[in-house]
Amino acid sequence: MTMIKKAVIAVGGFGTRLLPATKAQPKEMMVLVDKPVIHYIVEEASQSGIKDIIFVTSPNKQSIKNYFGHNLKLEQHLRDKNKTELLKQVIEPSKMANFFYVYQKKMAGCGGALLRAESLIKNEPFAVMFGDDVIDNSVPCLRQMTEIYKKYKTAIVAVQKVPRSEVSKYGVIKGRKIKDRVYKIESLVEKPSIKEAPSDLAIVGRYIFPPTIFKYLKKVKINNNGELGVTEAILEMIQDMPVYAYEFKGTRLDCGSKPGYLKANFYFGKKHKEIGQEFNRWLKQNK
Repeated sequence: MTMIKKAVIAVGGFGTRLLPATKAQPKEMMVLVDKPVIHYIVEEASQSGIKDIIFVTSPNKQSIKNYFGHNLKLEQHLRDKNKTELLKQVIEPSKMANFFYVYQKKMAGCGGALLRAESLIKNEPFAVMFGDDVIDNSVPCLRQMTEIYKKYKTAIVAVQKVPRSEVSKYGVIKGRKIKDRVYKIESLVEKPSIKEAPSDLAIVGRYIFPPTIFKYLKKVKINNNGELGVTEAILEMIQDMPVYAYEFKGTRLDCGSKPGYLKANFYFGKKHKEIGQEFNRWLKQNK
């Protein structure tokens, strides 16, 4: 059994990279074929043993809460029409976990979002997942990370190799490889230039933290953008304890950007059990 039972998912942002659509539609509710982005992320958490999901959100994102709740009129309509498969799909999101919602008065970066969830985490290790990073693999990324956590029982950060030309978009680690896909973090740099980047291993939207992370978050100063950085908290943490990076297995899709969102729809469209064959035929015809 996994030791990680809780996950925090920060979904309070404006989704500016997907404007104008996200003016009225949360980026996490943008649809990949027939399910919103956030469904794939919660599904990964559920398949990794997570029982409680804490959304740190804003009042204008009620549609996320609606999606993981019940629509009794719709469910009854589908029962009356004997549409059992559709009914199953409609009910499925509400059964994936226990859901809790914490609201932010103002956005203060990922670190600020985590502090809003502190009272619900209590004294347990927990996962953190970003609301626009979908990672597809037969063994869910978070399950891979929980196995690493069982061994080291300290903070685990998910990383992937990226082209040097893209390092400036990420936090990048300097680490010592201690076994296949596992690195002990020596330092990290947030959005470095190509020359400053200590490696090509970029941090992506999955973490496992011990509850002591909150102590370090409270030491960090808010930056010029009004945000509290998780990177800075990890830098504080590695002064006192080892922190590890895990190069996960799987395909990551950045659904928070227009090119990434389009690629993700193609990726899942080609794999979809109902429309995959038809979609692949269309792609071949329209090369």
